Amino acid sequence: MRVIFMGTPEFSVPVLEALAGAHEVVAVYSQPPRPAGRGKKERPSPVHAKAEELGIEVRTPRNFKAPEDREAFAALNADIAVVVAYGLILPQAILDAPAKGCLNIHASLLPRWRGAAPIHRAIMAGDSQTGICIMQMEAGLDTGPVMLREATEIGATETTGELHDRLSAMGARLILDALSEIDSLILQPQPENGVTYAAKIDKAEARVDWTRPADEVIRHINGLSPFPGAWTEIAGERIKLLRAAPAEGSGAPGEILDGFTIACGTGALEILEAQRPGKRPMSGDDVLRGLRLPARLS
Repeated sequence: MRVIFMGTPEFSVPVLEALAGAHEVVAVYSQPPRPAGRGKKERPSPVHAKAEELGIEVRTPRNFKAPEDREAFAALNADIAVVVAYGLILPQAILDAPAKGCLNIHASLLPRWRGAAPIHRAIMAGDSQTGICIMQMEAGLDTGPVMLREATEIGATETTGELHDRLSAMGARLILDALSEIDSLILQPQPENGVTYAAKIDKAEARVDWTRPADEVIRHINGLSPFPGAWTEIAGERIKLLRAAPAEGSGAPGEILDGFTIACGTGALEILEAQRPGKRPMSGDDVLRGLRLPARLS
C-alpha cells in the first residue's frame, strides 16, 4: 500500500518504522526543524531524522494554505495517509486526497481525552485504563469514527513517560492490523456522551500544591513525568519530582516526615525519583543528600 506518513515527536517514530517495514512509505511530512539545545541550533524532529535514516523523502510545510503544497500532496497518489501527533490542522483537501483518506492514531479511548495531551491527562485524572484508537480523520478535533481500538491498564505509579512508550508501541502494532483489514473493518461513530478534552500541558501547572490530597499529588507528579516535570522548591532549588507513591504518615501539608516522605492535605506520599537542576534523575533519598531541608515545603 502507498502510504503518506505524517508525524513529528518521538511517539510517532515506532509507527513510521513499522509502516516502512510493511508498506511503501512514499513521503513523510513533519514539522519544520526548530531551534533546540544551548546553541539554539535548528534540529529536525525525531520523525524527520528517522525518515532520513530510512531514506524516505521528508517534507516540512508550515501549513497547507499554499495551493502548490496541496497539489504536491495529492500528486503522491497515496492509498492512505497515517497521521500520528503531526501538530498541524489538515484542511479538507488534504483529508480527501488519499484514495482511502487519512487515519489518525490517537492515544486515548475516544471520545475521552480528545486533544493534545491525552496521556498526561489520563494519569492526572486517575483513569484506570487508556488505550489506542485508530480513527478515520474528519474536520473536527479527534471526532472521526473509530475503526480499531485497544485498551490497556494504567499502572498505579506509572509515569507519562512509561505509558507514552507502551502506547507508541501499541499504535505501531494496531496500525498494521488496521491497514491489513481496512476494507472489512466497520467504522464506529464516537458516542456523543463521555467527551472530555485533554488540554495542552501548561508549565504553570507543574508546581506541586501540597494542600491537595496525597492521591491527587501522586497523580500530578507521575502524570507530568518526565516532561514538563512537577516541581517543588527546596533550599532555593527547583527540584523536579519524577515519581511518587503512597506512604504512611500524616502532618501539616508540605511537612517532610521521614526521608522523602511528605505530608499532603490528606495522607502522605514518598518521592521515589527526583532531579536537581543540571543533574541526572536519581532516587529521592539521593537527591536530598546535601540539601538543607526546611521543616515544610511550600
